[in-house]
Amino acid sequence: MAEQPTSAEGSRKGPFWTTDRRDALTGYIFVMPQVAGILIFVMMPLVLVFWYSLHEWNVLAGTFDYTGLSNYQQLLADPVLPEVLRATAVFSVGLVILNMALALLLAVLLNQKMRGVVIFRTLFFSPVVVSLVAWTIVWGFLLQNNGGINGLLGMIGVEGPNWLRGETSAMISVIVVQVFKNVGLNMVLFLAALQNVPGELYEAAVVDGASRWKQFSRITVPLISPTILLTAIITIVGSLQVFAQIAILTQGGPGTSTTVLVYYLYQQAFQFHLFGFGSTLSILLFLIVAVLTFAQWHLRRKWVHYER
Repeated sequence: MAEQPTSAEGSRKGPFWTTDRRDALTGYIFVMPQVAGILIFVMMPLVLVFWYSLHEWNVLAGTFDYTGLSNYQQLLADPVLPEVLRATAVFSVGLVILNMALALLLAVLLNQKMRGVVIFRTLFFSPVVVSLVAWTIVWGFLLQNNGGINGLLGMIGVEGPNWLRGETSAMISVIVVQVFKNVGLNMVLFLAALQNVPGELYEAAVVDGASRWKQFSRITVPLISPTILLTAIITIVGSLQVFAQIAILTQGGPGTSTTVLVYYLYQQAFQFHLFGFGSTLSILLFLIVAVLTFAQWHLRRKWVHYER
């Protein structure tokens, strides 16, 4: 009886390392460092912060006691927290509005074809690369009662206040210092977006008799709306993470008028050694940033022209 050929002999399997599998492996290798970085430096700290918020960690006594939700109950009952959140909101809103408005204005002006425009672009962007601490220390001297700003005001007969000792003036001062520090970054982003707007659209608008404001509102703003969304997210998230300026200029004062959430977190965790409560404040800050970022991204259909 003749032996029948087996299925293995009838059909040979192809090689395991096909082109598709090699391409997939190459992709995984390239994204692996990024995934590992997110897991180690983002996800793991988040999990640990939440774990610490359920405990009270006394470094000096060497104790680490489980307290459940007591830190969250303390957060809800904290009488200082509403003032801190109000100061955080005032700082963030003032910073975002002033920063983006000034950055867009500078970008529109520096987008014109005129002599010396490169020098002005460099001057406005240079504070971005200056050391944050050095920048803030210099402004601290300028804002003193007998500092440079009041000296200039005195030359024209105006008596300036002690900028860092009044509740309103201190908040305005830290907002302005932060705006001047980072407005150049948003300016560059807006400038790049403006230079990608087709000039033919403006020429057609001029032929139709559109005014400068109509051209800006109906052509410029819609076409740079993706950049506006990006800068809004970056600026809002950055405003909620400001610490060095507050620590150097006002130390959260006078009173709690400039005590933003990040600085309050620092006080509780590293000055009062309440690491459990500080971790709870970190969770609150993370939720605020996440909600604001998600809300902006969800509303992008109303802001970004190509999402409509």
